[in-house]
Amino acid sequence: MNTPATIGKYRIQGVLGQGGMGVVYQAFDPAIHRQVAIKTITKSALDPADLQYALTRFRHEARAVGRLTHPRIAAIYDYGEDEDIAYIVMELVNGKSLFHHIQDRAQFSLKEIGEMVRQLLDGLGYAHAQGVVHRDVKPSNILINDDGRIKISDFGIARIDSSTLTQVGEIMGSPGYMSPEQFLGTEIDARSDIYSAGVIAYELLTGRRPFTGNNADVMRQVLNERAVNPSEYNTRLSVQLDWAAQKALAKKREDRFQAAKDFSDAFVKGVEASLRMASREADPGAMADAPTQRIDPSLIRAARLLAGAPRPRSEKPTAPEPAPVPGAPEPAPAPSATATETPARKARLLFVDDEERILTALRSIFRLNYHVFTATNGREALDFVNKFQPHVIVSDQRMPGMTGVELLRQVKETAPATVRLLLTGYSDLAAIVGSINEGEVFRFVSKPWDNREIRKTIAEAVAVAGELEEAAVTGSAPPARISAGILVVDRAEEVFRSAKELFGAVCPVNHARDLEAAFAALEAQETALIVADIERGREDVIAAFKLLKQERPEILAIVLTEASDSELVIELINQAQIFRFVNKPVNLRLLKQHAQAALERYQTFRQAPQLARGYKVAAARMADDLAQKIAERVRSLKSWLRPVIR
Repeated sequence: MNTPATIGKYRIQGVLGQGGMGVVYQAFDPAIHRQVAIKTITKSALDPADLQYALTRFRHEARAVGRLTHPRIAAIYDYGEDEDIAYIVMELVNGKSLFHHIQDRAQFSLKEIGEMVRQLLDGLGYAHAQGVVHRDVKPSNILINDDGRIKISDFGIARIDSSTLTQVGEIMGSPGYMSPEQFLGTEIDARSDIYSAGVIAYELLTGRRPFTGNNADVMRQVLNERAVNPSEYNTRLSVQLDWAAQKALAKKREDRFQAAKDFSDAFVKGVEASLRMASREADPGAMADAPTQRIDPSLIRAARLLAGAPRPRSEKPTAPEPAPVPGAPEPAPAPSATATETPARKARLLFVDDEERILTALRSIFRLNYHVFTATNGREALDFVNKFQPHVIVSDQRMPGMTGVELLRQVKETAPATVRLLLTGYSDLAAIVGSINEGEVFRFVSKPWDNREIRKTIAEAVAVAGELEEAAVTGSAPPARISAGILVVDRAEEVFRSAKELFGAVCPVNHARDLEAAFAALEAQETALIVADIERGREDVIAAFKLLKQERPEILAIVLTEASDSELVIELINQAQIFRFVNKPVNLRLLKQHAQAALERYQTFRQAPQLARGYKVAAARMADDLAQKIAERVRSLKSWLRPVIR
């Protein structure tokens, strides 16, 4: 091979690599004094029938990457052609491709893997935002600088918004990293790149790709088989990493991460969880859960009132809790639930999820401190609840046959003293709102979870549920007339008039058009419930809700909002402990139902004021002047309900 002295204005300094279509050179740009790489196509090396297509792809790469400026994408500076070659002048990356590192059996730490995947997804996310889908994400197209920074290269078959380079039905990509839709030749979008990035992440974590064999074998597995969890090959990995990898590799695009950043965030959290797990293994004393919390007896008495019903004892037997006999099989507590431990006097936890890997992970976290049971669907879970009344139930939302929200709603009716938690992602808005309105969940546990946080949450739930079992209690309905009122905060009067008609004979119903009027009403009248129309642009009312729950947790709130405003709903759930949500236009039957439940809850607070402490939220960071003024006004409000335990 004869190396040219120059290509265009660029002085050739050496050869970086060579392929079937051409050569990649290291060169020097004399105009601006920088090192570059020049990728070439030798026209004579191609059959005339293939040449035009190859040149079209080459020009396409230059056009696709030429519009991208990002530190994780190898930049393209120039494009040119002459009679012998076509060439792209691009950023020179001082290092090797990830493919070469893998071939050399390089050993990466978990922290390094997390950083590489994060950088890869950062670059892909930027490209996707610019309308560019790579479509051939694989280790040989990921360059790693000597300082560890990565650069994505070779956008030769990328799709850009205006591209007609390929048509539906044409298969493009590298088989080991191709998504199901690429094998099928159907429409490709950013989620195909996310799948390919998932294959790379899996390979880095385990040292092998999820699907292997010849091209036909790989295609069959990609289309029909589920990958083995990475943690089965690498025991250092957390269930969060298993979850992130499996979600990225989902067969259906709608089941994958919908954006590169979502995958990145989940993967980084999974790496952090794995590192914490490794740290605990290095320090065995750190593995044990903290002892179950003990709560102020006065708060327990109030919690019993809130539960509204005793835990039945004579009609429904509790789960068997004999001391284990070495070598003897454990008795099956229920036909469709499995127990992991049977020590005496441990709280009973029931985890419900249709994925065995999730149940396995939860067992491993809690089996030392609790009596753990599992069920794989809602019907199994209800059978177990009806027979054995677990102290705490934690259910996934998305399950075949019965959703988590429906399961928890039925558990609320059949076992009201069982503390209920929903396992879900924050993106599942309908599940979150439904669980609040129908299931009265104690907390949300997000996937992927933090082991330390989920231990704390379960301990808090068990502490309440365990004490509730000790006494039979009954709830009390509100009297025909109560002095505490309902305050409707809304610029319009329609909801106020409706509330007045529904509850005017039961309690005072007041109206405030703005925040100042609302504070005046709260000062003048004992208020059990605030019904507020909150939309974007009402930062004053949103801030007031958050601050009110810090200082006056006994006041309940129903929010009227647009169903599509998921970010606002989630913000209010996390920071203001909203009692119920009602979508607009307002369904008066639902409003009446939720308001009645709120008034009953407030009557419970009257009997046991200390219970309101459970509705107090942590102080939110609001440093602006408006928030400070609202905070001062909230702190000055009279407390009608005394004593409230702080």
